[in-house]
Amino acid sequence: MKLSIPGRASATAVVSAAVLLTGGSIAGAAPAPVAAAAAPDIPVANVKAHLTQLQSIATANGGNRAHGRTGYKASLDYVKAKLDAAGFTTTIQQFTSSGSTGYNLIADWPGGDTSKVVMAGSHLDSVTAGPGINDNGSGSAAVLETALAVARTGYQPTKHLRFAWWGAEELGMVGSRYYVNSLTTANRSKISGYLNFDMIGSPNPGYFVYDDDPTIEKTFKTYFTGIGISTEIETEGDGRSDHAPFKNVGIPVGGLFSGADYIKTSAQAAKWGGTAGKAFDACYHSSCDKSTNINDTALDRNADALAYAVWGLSA
Repeated sequence: MKLSIPGRASATAVVSAAVLLTGGSIAGAAPAPVAAAAAPDIPVANVKAHLTQLQSIATANGGNRAHGRTGYKASLDYVKAKLDAAGFTTTIQQFTSSGSTGYNLIADWPGGDTSKVVMAGSHLDSVTAGPGINDNGSGSAAVLETALAVARTGYQPTKHLRFAWWGAEELGMVGSRYYVNSLTTANRSKISGYLNFDMIGSPNPGYFVYDDDPTIEKTFKTYFTGIGISTEIETEGDGRSDHAPFKNVGIPVGGLFSGADYIKTSAQAAKWGGTAGKAFDACYHSSCDKSTNINDTALDRNADALAYAVWGLSA
């Protein structure tokens, strides 16, 4: 998650609760609840294995994975290789920012109605100060493992699935804005929802859900209710991550967040555990945002919620 600029228990069960999908209704009747497709459990060990690779990449490339640095391109190459081997159609989109070439990675799962696209994305870059394992290796690894689960299960959704890893988010959502601006009006209208995952393994975690699109918000809340976790509306990251360019052109957005440098209150600690009076992520944008800066339970729950939403919203 980019800096604000002045003037900004393991979840292993598949939840089968119904998700209310918006749509037209007859004679004012409420839309019928449609059961979400059964999403697989996302193994947290697999997500953490991707984080180990991102940490190794940062360590081998000056300690970070920032835009314009070798660690970013190596991170992108790692993710792309996994997706290519799994049968995705991958595209690298180039842009320029701060005098350096940046890269977005887009991965399309073959099939589904391409006039109705469900996207899930995360920024892949870190700040220059550190390896960025929570911000945002956590989101990037969970999106990657969910995409790989689509391939493993041979999932054939009704809608078309697209996954994305953005460059230069830390410079002001540069990569995602470039992607959105490059879309024609017709192609923008085909995206039925964009789901954003930026910092989902914070070491002193909260469980925050974006309150932008009601259907997407309800989908995530349904998942967390099903595993007995209370959520709060996400406010710390408003306008500060890659959902913003999509939202600004009218594309429905939603997402998850486990907290950055805001301080956990006593009420939140009573609800979620952890330490009151301490930041959700004391290593936010610092050199200590490394492999040890992850709460496995939060990462596991959020990765499973990610998959639940991808399956439910694309069915």
